[in-house]
Amino acid sequence: MSFLNELLGRKNPNLVMQPLYNAIITQGRQVDWYEHGGVPDTLDGRFDMIAAILCAVLIRLEHPEDMGQEIAQKTAWLTELFVTDMEGQLRQIGIGDMIVGKHVGNMMSALGGRLGAYREALNYGPDIKATKEALTRNLYRGEAPEPDALDFTASKFAGFYARLSDTAIDQIIAGNIAKVEP
Repeated sequence: MSFLNELLGRKNPNLVMQPLYNAIITQGRQVDWYEHGGVPDTLDGRFDMIAAILCAVLIRLEHPEDMGQEIAQKTAWLTELFVTDMEGQLRQIGIGDMIVGKHVGNMMSALGGRLGAYREALNYGPDIKATKEALTRNLYRGEAPEPDALDFTASKFAGFYARLSDTAIDQIIAGNIAKVEP
């Protein structure tokens, strides 16, 4: 579709969300998640971390007072960028055309499940226990890391979401998401 848009001189509307998507990737690739938080530095671990950050952003963007048709469309574009990126990553590691769709479908299913789990956990507010449980199930795939690593990740993730909640929607859309310090 982008090729046809370029050929016809139309811009890809998803590109409006590219700065935010780039910021999500930057957040998800911060070394502290892996070194101090015990997130596995593997293909799956990186997917899980980026999905967690994406979920936090999507949850922030769905606040009822902010949710208009324009935000809903931008959220869809952000998700499309994620799908396109993940499809490209799968192709880079050698997944062929015949099964790439199945893998992308599995990734989207995983994203949906994580979105529900993180939404529930983050809506508890300062209850870090719910966040730890959601991270253990989703980010660590059921195998809790050392307690210090889990404490670090839960605190950093909850802090990221809290700062994100205090950030104006237009700033988030522009990719100016809160920098999380350990």
